[in-house]
Amino acid sequence: MESPSPDRLRPHPDQRFTGQQHAFDLAAAAQTLRAELQSGQAGHRQTSLYKHGPTSVSLFLFGRLTRLPPHRTNGVVCIQVLKGHLRVMADGATHDLKDGGLLVLAPRVEHDVVAHVESEMLLTIHLDPG
Repeated sequence: MESPSPDRLRPHPDQRFTGQQHAFDLAAAAQTLRAELQSGQAGHRQTSLYKHGPTSVSLFLFGRLTRLPPHRTNGVVCIQVLKGHLRVMADGATHDLKDGGLLVLAPRVEHDVVAHVESEMLLTIHLDPG
């Protein structure tokens, strides 16, 4: 894989997402993300691990008491907590997710995410066609 250009933190997606198979060491990916010199937005950092067609897989690192504001997407959302404690509010329901917790949301369900402690989250989205 080629090195990122000086104006990019990571290799271009055309390089990262090519190929038929992708294996990830999530602990190593989190360590690499944590070591990036530029700070994350609003107390969190993220990187896209994979994207093809309607499917994307991203790794998020949250600082204590940081959040993603309420939002929705036109696809199935899978939130998996690798480490930490996230509280997800989804259409009025509260979900406390800790290490190994998984939440699957139907398309267009409004939700937000709050990290109660430093946390790592794997987010998979599969967009609806059209």
